[in-house]
Amino acid sequence: MSIIKEFLRYNRQTILPEIGDEGQEKLKKARVLVIGAGGLGCPILQYIATAGVGFIGIMDFDTIEIHNLHRQILYTENEIGQHKAIVAKEVVSKLNPLIEAVAINEKLTAENASKIIQQYDIIVDGSDNFSTRYLVNDTCVELKKPLVYGSILKFEGQIAVFNHNGSKNLRDLFPEMPDPKDVPNCNLNGVLGTLPGIIGNMMAHETLKLILELPTLNNELILFNTLNWNFTKLNF
Repeated sequence: MSIIKEFLRYNRQTILPEIGDEGQEKLKKARVLVIGAGGLGCPILQYIATAGVGFIGIMDFDTIEIHNLHRQILYTENEIGQHKAIVAKEVVSKLNPLIEAVAINEKLTAENASKIIQQYDIIVDGSDNFSTRYLVNDTCVELKKPLVYGSILKFEGQIAVFNHNGSKNLRDLFPEMPDPKDVPNCNLNGVLGTLPGIIGNMMAHETLKLILELPTLNNELILFNTLNWNFTKLNF
């Protein structure tokens, strides 16, 4: 019965010659860690779960607040005050009962990063601060894990794939972490609610392509200004 259910659920993507049953099996066997279950993490989790990624780790230590709800689409007012990782795990498990999701309700630190990240095939960074981004990047380099990177602010987003098949990493692009005081953030500068949906979906798309061994970004950074639809791809 589960085979029939899988066929019916995933048929519209398995009929693509680039995917097929073999590609769907790759998705089923993949282990993906999503760090951050906020604006970027929510659409990433939604789409990799419904595509059939078989094992998804959801790492976040934050709780849901009312100001999250205009962009963090997995949550409602009923969950305000609850832990994002736990609620997100429950939601994606309902979206696709054929997959397994686990909640990691803790902060990523230098002490736990290697232990957690080494358990996964692909890491997707939806965090919202540079200290976490650099910790994730450096740990992925150390453990030779591919990393899907994204960031958002106001109307603009960035996306890249780091450390995949010998490609460059975040420090090749930005060698030193900037001083947090010098970096604008969404808390102070704001973000339109649809932007993390756009960039998060792009990150989910690259994640699926990595699993399916399709062409992905390679030493390229996408800069996407959604106010005027200015799309720039930089080589680095």
